[in-house]
Amino acid sequence: MLQDSKGALRLLLLACLVGLMAAEVGSFSPCLRFFHRDTPPTGIDGSGCTEPVCQRYHNQYRFASLYDRLHRTPLYSAYLLTPAAGKRPETVWKYEPQLASSSANPEMLCFPINDKIDQNVIQSQAVPLDYTNSGYTRGHLNPSSHHQDMGDRNATFTLTNIVPQREGLQHGALEVAGGRGGSQAPGVLSGARVRDHRGPALRLRAALDQQQGGGARVPVVGLLLPRLQASLPSGARPFFPTYAAVGRNDPQSGPEIVPVDPNARVWGYDVKRMPLADLEDVLEQRLAMPVTLFQGQCV
Repeated sequence: MLQDSKGALRLLLLACLVGLMAAEVGSFSPCLRFFHRDTPPTGIDGSGCTEPVCQRYHNQYRFASLYDRLHRTPLYSAYLLTPAAGKRPETVWKYEPQLASSSANPEMLCFPINDKIDQNVIQSQAVPLDYTNSGYTRGHLNPSSHHQDMGDRNATFTLTNIVPQREGLQHGALEVAGGRGGSQAPGVLSGARVRDHRGPALRLRAALDQQQGGGARVPVVGLLLPRLQASLPSGARPFFPTYAAVGRNDPQSGPEIVPVDPNARVWGYDVKRMPLADLEDVLEQRLAMPVTLFQGQCV
């Protein structure tokens, strides 16, 4: 199952961004424990310029991410879910030195206060300026509120764990998805994809050029994994032991996957629940390849 010997709960967050730290770059081998059955998702390789990242902070592996160098966004993050404790830590944004140079420090580092960022860092990953006056907020794949240890919480504030997110999504789809089943969920899989893979990448520098008719459209994909129950109504069985939710990150994105509810409290940021198999079908159609999110579908 998704629970380790210490009672921590495995949680995998996935963002399919077709063209989202302290870390060691190039292999998941040191941090496979963050994946269900020690197996990362398959079929999620983005632009082909991806790097497995075992994210390390204060000399400990905190979570794992697959990072897309070309698009400057993580495709997914995998981590252990533990009950949050205390206040939200101070927001100090970090970057991954080894994405800029393979011989660099394996520990995540804070961006310099004077904003004099090395050009190799700028060309290899997102930087704070990408979000300045962009119309996007920073959307955590691995939220600090999903951790108890302060080191784990601080480690989530890296731009290699962030995807661009509309403010309405934070108060709309994510709020709804988090409120249904989240309290009993051993794991959650959430993230984002670009609406049109032929358009600009979800690298903000490209997306904000407004190419291909309006830049990035980023529906959010989420997966909640409630505990398997011995007896379930027939209508609920397709959603156990996993169920998925797809949300909208732009009111103008099409209704093909997630219809718009005109009576929603936050218009245009709807969320649609579905079985895991349906979510994998959606991703397979978009990615044009077989996709497996959780080995054995968590059974």
